[in-house]
Amino acid sequence: MTSIEPNILIVPGLNNSGPDHWQSHWERNLPNTSRAELGAWSSPRRTSWTTNLGIAISSIAGPKVLVAHSLGCFAVAWWAMQEPDAEKHDIVGALLVAPPSVDNCPLDSRLANFAPAPRILLPFPAIVVGSENDPYCTLRHAGKLARRWGAKFVNAGPFGHINAASNVGDWPYGLYLLRSLLSQAEDKREEAEKTKLIERLRQKQAIHTT
Repeated sequence: MTSIEPNILIVPGLNNSGPDHWQSHWERNLPNTSRAELGAWSSPRRTSWTTNLGIAISSIAGPKVLVAHSLGCFAVAWWAMQEPDAEKHDIVGALLVAPPSVDNCPLDSRLANFAPAPRILLPFPAIVVGSENDPYCTLRHAGKLARRWGAKFVNAGPFGHINAASNVGDWPYGLYLLRSLLSQAEDKREEAEKTKLIERLRQKQAIHTT
């Protein structure tokens, strides 16, 4: 865990995440956790969702981790693509779980509002999590999205769309992945602090030797 605990911003997908969804479990049980209010949960529009996500991100001071599910993953990706200063918002990581296929979405035409899938290397560390039997996205396509976004890809096993219907409770494996992101962020912070300290010592030594 980091010395300054990052805030966790929950980014749900289509129809929001109900009380039995693992995102709702995390919101209730993890400290410094809040939910982005994207609005129009049942009739999402890319522009409004990315705008509202940007507002939610900007309202949180300090380091933050984005935890997105399903269509919320595309809200994150499109926000990062359209926000010119995305790397300045102190996002230390993103967990992108069960992104659907928005370019080919026979199960729900509303997903097409976020097509085409954005081509962007995310400006922060990210993990894309796919499922072996997700009806909204094949494991292969989820891996393709991870590569497109410059993210690590993880196969979570046969858990459908990794939602409340998957009966994963608070999803312990997801918590493990979240901790790995936080640990990575801490390592990066410590390395940056070490670099700054070495540079200050070099400057002090240079002053004393002149």
